[in-house]
Amino acid sequence: MNKLIDGYLSFLDNGKTERRCATEIIKQAEEAGYKSIDSFKSLKAGDRVYICKMGKAVMLFDIGSEDISNGMNILGAHIDSPRLDVKQNPVYEKSGIVYLNTHYYGGIKKYQWLAMPLAINGFVFLKNGKKIDINVGDDPEDPVFCISDILPHIAQKQMEKIASEFIEGENLDLIIGVGPKAKDGETDPNKNRIISIFKEKYGFDEADFGSAELEVVPAGKSRLSGFDKSMVLGYGQDDRVCSYTSLRAMLDVRAQKRTTCCLLVDKEEIGSLGATGMSSQLLPNAVAEVLAKLDTAKDDKVPFELRLRRTLSNSFMLSSDVNSAYDPLNWRLYDKQNSSYLSRGVVFNKYTGSRGKSGASDANPEFIAKIRARLEEKGISYQMAELAKVDIGGGGTIAKYAAEYGMQVVDCGVPVQSMHAPWELTSVYDIDQVYQCYREFITIE
Repeated sequence: MNKLIDGYLSFLDNGKTERRCATEIIKQAEEAGYKSIDSFKSLKAGDRVYICKMGKAVMLFDIGSEDISNGMNILGAHIDSPRLDVKQNPVYEKSGIVYLNTHYYGGIKKYQWLAMPLAINGFVFLKNGKKIDINVGDDPEDPVFCISDILPHIAQKQMEKIASEFIEGENLDLIIGVGPKAKDGETDPNKNRIISIFKEKYGFDEADFGSAELEVVPAGKSRLSGFDKSMVLGYGQDDRVCSYTSLRAMLDVRAQKRTTCCLLVDKEEIGSLGATGMSSQLLPNAVAEVLAKLDTAKDDKVPFELRLRRTLSNSFMLSSDVNSAYDPLNWRLYDKQNSSYLSRGVVFNKYTGSRGKSGASDANPEFIAKIRARLEEKGISYQMAELAKVDIGGGGTIAKYAAEYGMQVVDCGVPVQSMHAPWELTSVYDIDQVYQCYREFITIE
């Protein structure tokens, strides 16, 4: 296995939540010489700095030699993935079975989460400020959890339903314990027994779920797939495949003239909302912090706000995000000539959105031509594609939020099969090619 793929598999396994991704990103960045912006009184060319927001979004900057207001080269990806979130009052008992109540996050096919091993991953924050790390289900010695399904012998009515109605969102609840019938006078004895395990083993009580951030994710490790080991099968590859390759490109290639930035954000799967999502002021706030500490800013007569706006509007960005891979068994959904294929390299999506380009960011062809020229010069494989047939559907990325600053941006990532399923499939070749692409993009002027 090559070093890139080996590292990627570890990143997937160690980063099943956005908080864990952010922790891993900072660890690797610090090993490459990056330091928190708080440790700098001033910044100059050659400095490598990072900013972390709420433990769930990380921005890396490698300061170049020319004025930053001429623009940056930005690699932007998201580190959140579809999952189930544990509710604030989640534990209940029914007929001796103890459940954990959940609320699904992002676009999922709910039935895919039934009758499969699941893990609970995240943190509980106590009133005294203590943070308790919870990661149960991935270690071979751990218990796992599941959501039950109806046996086929009595599922005639269920099988008559359309797929979206197989199971209601309110029934996506984990079985976390089971015990005998309550004795006379007892109330929820099995629930109380499970809560006592929370107290004894993990150090938190039922009320502490109110200040917890716990995510239910597929249990187990990512793996190479296929007899030829040509693919990766793993959870959360949308969009951690682009996050990891963007990160590695940023760490492995030093900035030259233009400052480079790697923007790894949260909440894309629910519209990039919130303080750690791309629709917030996350990016301009971070760039403002960098500008304020740059040596060149001290004697600059250009107003600060104008420098900030110029920096953003003059920037180039690859919205590092995945695209749907052509599925020959479901060919009717795709425009074959305008689809992306596994193992054919990097995929550029000029516009995302849905149907009549609703919610799209439409990249300028001049910008695409500049990138194409570099990739062809370096022998990097790429393909141009859309998500599916025009009226089938669609989706958005963080590109449209970057475009609001006036910067040049285009979606660029790898094709994925079974996107948003608990286990997604990518090509080893494509992962290598997108890493090479991101490396080259960083140095484009």
